[in-house]
Amino acid sequence: MSGSVYVIHENPQWLPPFQAAFEAEGVPLEEWLLTDGSIDLSVEPPEGVFWSRLSASAHTRDHAASKEYGRAVLRWLASWGRTVVNGADVLELEVSKVAQHAALRHAGVEVPRTTAVFGTAQLAAKAEEFEAPFISKHNQGGKGLGVRRWESHAEFAAWVDSADFEPSPDGITLLQELLVARAPFITRAEFVGGQFVYAVRVDTSAGSFELCPAEACAIPGADGVEPEPLFRLRDDVDPAIIDRYLAFLAAEGIGVAGIEFIETRDGRVVTYDVNTNTNYNPDVEASAPRSGPREIARWLGALLPHEAVGARG
Repeated sequence: MSGSVYVIHENPQWLPPFQAAFEAEGVPLEEWLLTDGSIDLSVEPPEGVFWSRLSASAHTRDHAASKEYGRAVLRWLASWGRTVVNGADVLELEVSKVAQHAALRHAGVEVPRTTAVFGTAQLAAKAEEFEAPFISKHNQGGKGLGVRRWESHAEFAAWVDSADFEPSPDGITLLQELLVARAPFITRAEFVGGQFVYAVRVDTSAGSFELCPAEACAIPGADGVEPEPLFRLRDDVDPAIIDRYLAFLAAEGIGVAGIEFIETRDGRVVTYDVNTNTNYNPDVEASAPRSGPREIARWLGALLPHEAVGARG
C-alpha cells in the first residue's frame, strides 16, 4: 500500500520550510488547501497520513470559513479510519482559548485567571473584577492578534462602547490578569510526535503581543534593516515543565504543538497558549541541534507504509 502525507491548511505562505524539510527527508508531501471546495462524503479518502495545520488566525486572511471546512474534512477522514495528526478534537483547541484553558487546568498546568464573556453586555462590568492593568483578548486568536492591555476600567469601557471595538470571530472576549514577567521574555516549547524538540526565548521588551515566529511574519526595522532577532534558542527550561507538557499533549492527542509560558515576577510559571499549527523561526532553526520541520517530516514519514517513503537525504 502506498500513500503520501497530506498537509491540510489554508495559508501557502507558511508552507515552504515544511516543503523543503519533507523533500530533504524523502517523504512525499501533498497539499489540501481548505479555502474552498467540496467533499463527496461517500467517497473513500486516499491512503496516507493527514496532518492538519489549520489556524485560528485564518479569518485574518479572508479564510474564515476554513474553520468549518476543516471540521468537516477532519471528521470525514476519521470516519474512514485514516491516520489524522492534530485532528478534529485538536482543531477545537486551536480555535478556542477557552478550550485550551480548560484542558491545561485539567492537566494540572497553571493558567492565567480568565473570564470568558459572551457578547458585549457584561464586558465592562466583568472587567471591573480584574485589577488594572489587565488584558483583553479574542477567544479565537492567533499570532497575538486581538490582545490589548488596559490601564483603566474606564478606558476599556469606552472602547467597548465605541466603533473601534473589535470582536472575536466567535463573539467571545476573554478578560485576563496581566502577567508580569520576571525578565522581559516568554518561552515557547516545541514538540513533535511525543518528543520535546527545543525551547525558544522570545524577547518581549518592546511590549508587543504579536509574536509569530515564522519568517513570513517578520517585520523589517524602520530603516529597512532587520532588527536583532526576537527569537533565540533557550536551553535552561526546567525539565519538570517539559514533562508536564508531554503528558498534556499525550492526553489531548496533540502530535505537533508549540506551548507558550511566562515565568512571572512573583515566582509562578503560567501557561497561556497552545499553538497546534506551530511555525519555526529561521534564526532559531539555524542554531538548534534539531530542526522542527525535519522532525515533523521524519515522524510523519514513519507513520506511512514503508513503500511510500523514498530514500532520505
